[in-house]
Amino acid sequence: MQPQLVKLDIVEDFIAVVRFANPPVNAHSQQLLEETAYVFDTISDRDDIRVAILTGDGKTFCAGADIKERVGTVAEAGGHWQRSRRAREAYHSIMECRKPVIAAINGVALGGGLAFVASCDILVAAETACIGLPEIDVGLLGGGRHAQRLFGHSRLRRMMLTGMRVYGPELYRLGVVEASVPLPELMETALVIAREIAGKSPLAIGLAKHALNNIEEMTLRDGYRFEQTMTGQLSKTEDSKEAMRAFVEKRKPVFRGQ
Repeated sequence: MQPQLVKLDIVEDFIAVVRFANPPVNAHSQQLLEETAYVFDTISDRDDIRVAILTGDGKTFCAGADIKERVGTVAEAGGHWQRSRRAREAYHSIMECRKPVIAAINGVALGGGLAFVASCDILVAAETACIGLPEIDVGLLGGGRHAQRLFGHSRLRRMMLTGMRVYGPELYRLGVVEASVPLPELMETALVIAREIAGKSPLAIGLAKHALNNIEEMTLRDGYRFEQTMTGQLSKTEDSKEAMRAFVEKRKPVFRGQ
């Protein structure tokens, strides 16, 4: 596949930037959804990428489904299920990506755009960016379960039942994002975090994300047991031994992903 609407660029050693490029508002067409899954599956298998930043071209992160395309469209048998499946797989390709993904929210992230954001590991936002669930106003539903990963009970229900949008400074106040900065500073803010991650052992980072994904809905006992198992696996690697040696020798470790 040669993606046209989802651009992937290596911007620094081990750091990739993925951009939604579907003007004017980066709506998630079926093509964009398919390309998103392909790009993040590709990132999982690339040794030259240890962390990715996801953002949008222009003034919008992702405005969700293209409602104009749906108006007057004759529903074909199986069409709803196919669209729904593509959306799920696109979101989960980010969650299941073996590399951490940082969302650099440069503008509105609505509906499916919110789901993309909630599927990322770390979030930073421009002060003018906003997150919302506008489906209630256009005869649709969806996004509530992804939003549960970001918002508390009352705020989530207010958003879903009214279409309320939450902007960068409030997202930071609520602890949804790591930073809310002027738009010109957004990418550098994301890169600072990405550089720190890229400097860690790729094996450790991969297992850490795998553990976090799995323990999210486990009990305390089961979740900690799972983490202990991952620690046991990691301790057998050369990267783990190098990290311990470097700590004792008071030097910077050199990780080889082995």
